[in-house]
Amino acid sequence: MDLKLLGEVFVTLLVITDPPGMMPIFVALTGPLPARDRNRAAWQAVALALGVIVVFAVAGQTLLDYLHVDLPALQAAGGLLLVLVALELLTGKGDEPSGQSTSNIALVPLGTPLLAGPGAIVATMLFVQQAEGPSDYTAIAAGIISVMIAVWIVLRFSGGIVKILRPGGIEVLTRIAGLLLAAIAVQLIADAVAAFVRHYTQMV
Repeated sequence: MDLKLLGEVFVTLLVITDPPGMMPIFVALTGPLPARDRNRAAWQAVALALGVIVVFAVAGQTLLDYLHVDLPALQAAGGLLLVLVALELLTGKGDEPSGQSTSNIALVPLGTPLLAGPGAIVATMLFVQQAEGPSDYTAIAAGIISVMIAVWIVLRFSGGIVKILRPGGIEVLTRIAGLLLAAIAVQLIADAVAAFVRHYTQMV
């Protein structure tokens, strides 16, 4: 197994997924939930992110070509999803999640597009395209799994922050997280628009 490639995959995806940056958003979304539901949301989000990244690593380009979808379109769609979640956090509509919403939180926005977003998908697809043998594929797989384990550890033990902040602190953090999510969403959409402009300018 190529340890250098494993390190490159691990560092690249760790920077993109940004576990420390994910923690306040995770706490804001799951803070009102019981500890059991919060822990379940953590592993569901990581499991979904791992599944999405693996699918795109194996057949991402083929899938996008079949659907006639460009990566910037996927990026813009992720941005729009984050806008909806950010508005819920900013307006306080997501402050009292029901039991059914636990899985929804884990799926969107935690699992995708925050963890398995356009950045992680594109980076993984590039690593796979550059791989030259079974040892490289093994290193890429090990790197992806290592990052997902690191993310799960960070989210799993974020409950201590919830105990420190208490309901008042979580409410403040929720508004801040909503603002951060809105900024991330705008950046994703702006980058997608810029990519579309570059693409069609080159065609002309």
